[in-house]
Amino acid sequence: MAQILSGKEVSEDIRNGLKKEIEELQQKYTGFLPGLAILQVGGREDSTVYIGQKVKNAALVGVKAEHIKLPRSSTQEQVLQAVDKLNNNPSIHGVIVQLPLDSENDIDAHQVTNTILECKDVDGLHQVNAGKLARGNLDGCILPCTPRGCLELIKRSGQSIEGKTAVVLGRSMIVGSPMSNLLTWNHATVTVCHSKTKDLPNIVKSADILVVAVGKTEFVKGDWIKPGAIVIDCGINSVPDETKKSGKRLVGDVEFATAKEVAGWISPVPGGVGPMTVAMSLKNTVDQARKAWEKAENARKWSLSLNPLTLKRPVPSDIEVAQSQTPKNIETIAREINLLSDEVDLYGKKKAKVSLQVLNRLKDQKDGRYVVVTGITPTPLGEGKSTTTIGLAQAIGSQLKKNVFACVRQPSQGPTFGIKGGAAGGGYSQVIPMEEFNLHLTGDIHAITAANNLLAAQIEARMFHESTQKDEALYNRLVPNNKGKRAFSKIQLGRLKRLGIDKTDPDSLTPEEITKFSRLNIDPSTITWQRVLDTNDRFLRKITVGQGPNEKGHTRECQFDIAVASEIMAILALTTSLLDMRERLGHMVVSSDTEGNPVSADDLGVSGALAVLMKDAIRPNLMQTLEGTPVFVHAGPFANIAHGNSSILADKIGLKLVGEDGIVVTEAGFGADIGMEKFFNIKCRYSGLVPNAVVLVATVRALKMHGGGPTVTAGVPLPKAYIEENLELLQAGCLNLGKQIENANKFGIPVVVAINSFVTDTPAEVALVQKFARDNGAFDAVICSHWADGGAGAADLAAAVDKATREPSNFKFLYDVKLSIEEKIEIITKEIYGADGIDILPAAQEQIDRYKRQGFNDLPICMAKTHLSLSHDPSKKGAPKGFTVPIREVRASIGAGFIFPLLGAMSTMPGLPTRPCFYDIDIDPDTEEILGLS
Repeated sequence: MAQILSGKEVSEDIRNGLKKEIEELQQKYTGFLPGLAILQVGGREDSTVYIGQKVKNAALVGVKAEHIKLPRSSTQEQVLQAVDKLNNNPSIHGVIVQLPLDSENDIDAHQVTNTILECKDVDGLHQVNAGKLARGNLDGCILPCTPRGCLELIKRSGQSIEGKTAVVLGRSMIVGSPMSNLLTWNHATVTVCHSKTKDLPNIVKSADILVVAVGKTEFVKGDWIKPGAIVIDCGINSVPDETKKSGKRLVGDVEFATAKEVAGWISPVPGGVGPMTVAMSLKNTVDQARKAWEKAENARKWSLSLNPLTLKRPVPSDIEVAQSQTPKNIETIAREINLLSDEVDLYGKKKAKVSLQVLNRLKDQKDGRYVVVTGITPTPLGEGKSTTTIGLAQAIGSQLKKNVFACVRQPSQGPTFGIKGGAAGGGYSQVIPMEEFNLHLTGDIHAITAANNLLAAQIEARMFHESTQKDEALYNRLVPNNKGKRAFSKIQLGRLKRLGIDKTDPDSLTPEEITKFSRLNIDPSTITWQRVLDTNDRFLRKITVGQGPNEKGHTRECQFDIAVASEIMAILALTTSLLDMRERLGHMVVSSDTEGNPVSADDLGVSGALAVLMKDAIRPNLMQTLEGTPVFVHAGPFANIAHGNSSILADKIGLKLVGEDGIVVTEAGFGADIGMEKFFNIKCRYSGLVPNAVVLVATVRALKMHGGGPTVTAGVPLPKAYIEENLELLQAGCLNLGKQIENANKFGIPVVVAINSFVTDTPAEVALVQKFARDNGAFDAVICSHWADGGAGAADLAAAVDKATREPSNFKFLYDVKLSIEEKIEIITKEIYGADGIDILPAAQEQIDRYKRQGFNDLPICMAKTHLSLSHDPSKKGAPKGFTVPIREVRASIGAGFIFPLLGAMSTMPGLPTRPCFYDIDIDPDTEEILGLS
C-alpha cells in the first residue's frame, strides 16, 4: 500500500514557512510586502474560484494579492497594456495571467505570457525562464509552479532523485516539458512520453518516478506502475458520482484505487498537486520580492559610466567645451541610476521628465547627504557658484566614486538672450547639452507663462462681467441650467463653504447668498497679479489693458513681469506633491475685495485649470554633467522677490536615488545672505529636509572688490588690482567672507569654503583666504580649479565636503514663524545683514497690518533686497556696519507661502542692453548646431 504524498499537508508547511520568512524580511526591510497580481480575462467560473483560492492563501501568509478582471470583450492590445502596467508597478513582484483567456477576440496567450517581465513571471512560463530551465540554470530562473510543487512532493518521499529512472507522461509547456527539465537537472534519467509513444505501459513500468499530466481520466492503470515507484498525478478531471451533492467528483490521470496498491508513494486527487501549485506561486512571489529588495539594497551603488574629459589649454568657450563632449543618452543615465522605465518620460534623447512616483517606490530608503552651494556677496566679476555646483558634483562622482546628484535651477530665456547669458556652469564643469538647458528645455517655463496669464485674463474678465451684469444674470451664467439641471462645480462648492453657505442645490440660495457667491468685488487698486513673458522687454514694465472697443472703457494700468518672477514658479519650487501644488495654486491671493478680504485663484474658479497646465512641469527634468553624472534641472524662481532655489521635489527624489552614502548638491541663488538664508528658513521649512553642509564659494578678485577695489566696466580690461597681488585689498575684502561664514554657522551647519581659483591668483593670496576662512569658523577652505580641470579640479573640495557632511548636524531655523512679521524681518536684518535695525515706512506697515488681519502672519519671510551688498544699498561692499534697513513695501505670495518685504525698488522685468547676447547667437543650417550661446 502506497504512502500518501498529501499536497494539503506539504502546502500548509510551505505556507507556514513563507509566513515566517515574510515576518523576518519585514524586520530586515522596512515596508517589505510581497505583491501578487492575477490577471483574468472573462469570467470563467472555474478560473474565478481558483483565483479566489490563491488570493485567500496569499492573505494567510502575508502576500498582498490583487485580482484584476478584464471583460470578455478585451482585445489583445488591452490585455498587453494591462500586463505592461503591472510590469511597471514596483509594488507588484509576481504577475500571473490566468489561462485559458476567456475572450471574444483572438488573443495569443504565448505572447501575453512572454510580455510579463521574466522577473515577475511567477508561473515560470516566460520563454526566458523556460530557456534557462532547459539549460540547467535553475538559480537564474523562476521554476514553474506545478513542476516545482511536484518536485517538492517527490522530495518529501525521502527518496533520492539522483540516478533514478523518471518518466514524464505529457509534454505540455506548463507541466510536462519543464518537469522533465527539472528532473534531468536533479540528475534523474528522464523519458518523456506523449500520444505518439509506442509501448507506453512498458515504458511507464520502468519508472522509479512517474509524473502524469495528460488530461485523461484515470488513464494510467495500476498494472502499468513499477512496484514501489513514486507517482505524482497532475491531472484533474470531473466524473459523475451520484453519491456527491454536486453529482460529480474529481479524479486524476492515474487510476488511484489500483495504483495505490502498487506504488510506494502517490499523490491524491484532489489534495495533491493542486494545493502545491498554489503554494509554489506564493513561494515564487516571495522569492522575487526578496530578490527585488535585495537588489534595491545593492543598487544603492549605481552602475554609472563616466564620460572622460579631454582638457584643452587655453580653455575654449563654454559652448565649444559643451559641444566637444558627446552626452550619453538620457535613457542610459536613467537606467544607470536605477530609475524604472515607467518613471521616465523621454524628451528627445538627452533630457527626460522623472515621475514623482519614485518617492513612493523609495519611501523606505534612507536619504543621502544634503549640501547647499552658496557664495559671498556677488560682484560683477562673478564667483562661479553654478560652475562650482557642477564641478563639485562631477568630483564626487568621478573622484570619490559616490552616487551624486546636482540640482540646479532652470534659467530664464530673458537673461540668456539679454546680458547675463546662460546658467549651465562653465568651462569643464557644465550641464549638457547646454543649448537645451538654456533654451526651452521641456517647456516648464512656458507652462508657467500659460497658467499665470490664464489667471490674469480671468481677473480682468471677472471684473468686466461683474460690472456689466446684474446679480441674477451673473449667477445664471456662473451656474447655468444644462438640460433642466443646475449644479455647482467642485471649485464652486469650495467657495460656498468658505463663505459659510452650507448648500449644494443652486436653486436653494437666497438673493443675499446669490450676491455673496457671485460677486468678488475685486478692488482694482489692490491687484498684485501681473502678466508674464519669458523675454526681457523694458517696454512692458507699464502697460494699459482694456483699450479695445468691446471692453467698454474698462481700462487698467498694469505691467508684465519676467516669467520666472511669477508666484507659480515659486510654488513649483516649493511644492511637495501634485495635491500640494493644487492647493497652493488655489490659495494664491491676487487682490483684495472692496471690504479688504483676500481674493484667491480658487475664488476666481481657475485653480484646477492652472494645475492641469502644470501637471507635467511638476516633474523634475533629468540631464547630465560633462562627465556623465546626473543633474536635475527644475524650477527657477527669482532670488529677490522669491526664494531663489531649485525645487524641493528634485532634491527629495535625488536624495532617495543616491541612497544613504550618496550626496545631493543643490544651489541657492545670489549670496549666502539671500539664497542660503531663504534655503534654510523657507525651503527647508517646507521640505522638512535637514542639510548636512554648506559650500561657500569665493574668489580672490571678488574679495578684492569687497575690500574697496576699483569699479569694473564691461568691455574694459580689468584694473591691475584684480590681476596683480594685493594682499591689503584682499584682507579688507575678507570681511565679507567672514560675515557669510558667520551667517551659515548661525544655522548650525558646517561650512566649507571653495576658493574658485584663477590664473591671476598668487599663492600668497589663496593662502591668505584659506587661513582667514579657517580662522573665522569654516570647517575647511579648499582651492579649486574645476573650471579648467573639471571634477579632478574639485577633488579636494569633494573630500572636504564628504568629511563635513559626516559631522553631526545641529540645524536650526533663524526664527519662529509664530513671531510677528515685524519681529521676523528685524531678526533677519540684524542677524544676517548686520544692520542696527529696521525702519518700516507707513505704507509698508499698513500692508503688514492687512496681512495680519487676513491671517497670514505665520508665514516665513522672503526678503527682497539688492544682491550686491549685505545691506540694502548696493554701493556698500564688504561687511557694512551702522545702517538701518528701510522697509518700503510688503507683499505676499500666499500660495507659495511667504511674505516678501521690499527694501528698495525691485525690477521684475529686465530690459535689453545696447548689445544683447543674441548678437552672437546663430545656427548652422547644415548641421543645426547652435553657435554663440554662452
